[in-house]
Amino acid sequence: MLQMVVCVKQVPDTAEVRINPRTNTLVRAGVPAIINPYDAHAVEAAVQLKEKYGGQVTALSMGPPQAEEVLRRALGMGADRAILLSDRAFAGSDTLATSYILAAAIRAIGRETPVDLVFCGKQAIDGDTAQVGPGIATRLGFTQLTYVMAIDGVDLEKGQIQVQRKLEGKREVIRGRLPALLTVVKDLNELRYASLPALIRAARATITTWSKDDLDLDPASIGLKGSPTSVRRIFAPPARPGGELIPGDPRQAAAILVAKLVQTKIIADK
Repeated sequence: MLQMVVCVKQVPDTAEVRINPRTNTLVRAGVPAIINPYDAHAVEAAVQLKEKYGGQVTALSMGPPQAEEVLRRALGMGADRAILLSDRAFAGSDTLATSYILAAAIRAIGRETPVDLVFCGKQAIDGDTAQVGPGIATRLGFTQLTYVMAIDGVDLEKGQIQVQRKLEGKREVIRGRLPALLTVVKDLNELRYASLPALIRAARATITTWSKDDLDLDPASIGLKGSPTSVRRIFAPPARPGGELIPGDPRQAAAILVAKLVQTKIIADK
C-alpha cells in the first residue's frame, strides 16, 4: 500500500488575471479561482495508483480559507482526506518559503505513516516557476522525478518506481527509489468526472486546517521574512503588430511571401 500526498494550489482563472499597478501583485479579490490544472492531473495520478496498489491519498494546500474549494475538488476526484495550511504568517511566501512550509507539513503527515510518494503539478499557472516541487524534494531528501508523462509501475517490494519523463521531442525512461516526488504534465492522464456520491462526500467532508503552530517551523523562514525573492516590476509586453494575409493560390502566395522575406532581409536572395 502507498501513502501519497498531492500538493494542490488555488490559482486565479488565467482569463481573469489583473495586476495591481501599485504593489505589482496579482489582484485576487473578485477573481474566479480554480485548481491549478497541472495539480488536477497530479491528483488523478495518485488516485489511479491508489486504485491499483491500495493506500491513501492526502490532498495538501497552502492558502487562505477559500482554498478549501480546491481541496474539495481533490476529494471529489478520489482523495481520502485534505489538509489546508492557512495562517497569516504564511502570507507573502515565495517559492523558497512555500516549499519549506509544505515540506514541514509532509513530514508531519509522515509521522503517522511514512510517505512514499508526493505529487505536484509541473508548475503553477500564476507563477510559472516550477520551483516548489523540486524544492520540497530537496528539503525532504526524496528522489526527484520531474515532467512525468507516464508512470510505468511501482515495485513495492523493491521500493522503486519507474516513470517516463517528457523531454523535447523524446521521452526518458527512469527508475528511482521510494520515497519520491513527482512533478507531472498534462499528458500523464485524462481527468475523470466526479460522481454525484463523490461530490456529496467532498461537500460534507471536514477539511483539517493547520497553522504555523501545528508545524515545526522557523519563523524566520516563512512569509515575507523567509522570502528573499521580491517583484520589482510587472508589465505587459508590447502588442504585436497585426499579421498579413496573402491572397491567391498556394504557389502565388509562397512566391509573394519569399519576396517579402527577401525585401526585409530575413532571408538572403540567392
